Amino acid sequence: QVQLVESGGGLVQAGGSLRLSCAASGGTFSRYHMGWFRQAPGKEREFVASVSWSGGRTYYADFVKGRSTISRDNAKNAKNTVYLQMNSLKPEDTAVYYCAAMGSSSAYYAGAEYDYWGQGTQVTVSS
Repeated sequence: QVQLVESGGGLVQAGGSLRLSCAASGGTFSRYHMGWFRQAPGKEREFVASVSWSGGRTYYADFVKGRSTISRDNAKNAKNTVYLQMNSLKPEDTAVYYCAAMGSSSAYYAGAEYDYWGQGTQVTVSS
C-alpha cells in the first residue's frame, strides 16, 4: 500500500509560481509511474503531467506545456518525492491538485489507470 501526501499549494497571483510536492511512502517508489491531476469546482478531473518510473520520460497536458516541469527523486536515501513546478500561473489553473501512482505501464493520462491517490492540495490563482 502506497501513501501519497501532497504539499505546496496555496494562494498566488496570476503570473506567479508554485512548487507542488508529493511524498510517497509504503512502497517501492521507483517502481511507480507518477502523475499529477487536477480538479476545478464543477469540472471533471484532468491530467496535468506525469513522469516515468526512471524519470527519463515526462508527459504534459497541452495547457501546462512550457509552464510546468515535473520531476522525481529516486536516488538512494532520497525523499521519494515527485515535484510539479508551475510557472506563469493563470486564474484558470485554480483547482485541487492530486498526486497519483501507477504500478503498470499504461495510459499515463487516464486517472482510472492509477492505483494510489493523495488527498490533494489546493491551488488558487488570483487575477
